[in-house]
Amino acid sequence: MLRARSLRVCYGRVPAVHDVSLSVDAGQIVAVVGANGAGKSTVLRALAGLNRLDAGAIELDGRRVDGLRADQRVPLGISLVPEGRHLFPRLSVQRNLELGAFTRHDRAEVAASLERVVEIFPFLKDRRQQAAGTLSGGEQQMVAIARGLMSRPRLLLLDEPSWGIAPMLVARIFETIAAINRSGVAILLVEQNVKRALSVAHRATVIQTGRVVAEGAAGELLRSDLVRQAYLGL
Repeated sequence: MLRARSLRVCYGRVPAVHDVSLSVDAGQIVAVVGANGAGKSTVLRALAGLNRLDAGAIELDGRRVDGLRADQRVPLGISLVPEGRHLFPRLSVQRNLELGAFTRHDRAEVAASLERVVEIFPFLKDRRQQAAGTLSGGEQQMVAIARGLMSRPRLLLLDEPSWGIAPMLVARIFETIAAINRSGVAILLVEQNVKRALSVAHRATVIQTGRVVAEGAAGELLRSDLVRQAYLGL
């Protein structure tokens, strides 16, 4: 479904990502793991169209999309849930969700999508009119994921979904990610909680200082010396 080849992204003259390649097949969860500052979020933002490529190519279903703006990629099926959630705190939960469908014009289908995300996140049923900023961190993260689903993505880009979440809710977040994937949505997951990410993913890519240092089946990487020593402290 998605193929990124030899991505290079710079901030000014400083390269943040060097020659990163990865792919996501339909129906897969692919994790991108690594330390803080490794370039994981930069890769995700480049795929979504928020960071300009200095080199490389991004293909969706064999079509080059790296020349498209972010808002042009959304209707093609790419949706980003950014790190830190970035909800509109003074707007209601429902309004935040509706804004996730801003590229869609099928009002009846948008209403149906809203009902579907409420089925995935049942707590939303009684929170639609509540200001998003008054929710807990875990609840806000779920609203952010639900908003990402409102564009009906085929590929959901999740950037640090466990960031700032109480430990007791982290397991619930990852259970929800797995459920979304089972519904047919492919997921590219950037996550510092390496053990959680690799436990839910089919494949994974490990990035260090802007470069790919390992990739393969998630279970194999979880057992590898590189991951166990560098990220799990074993």
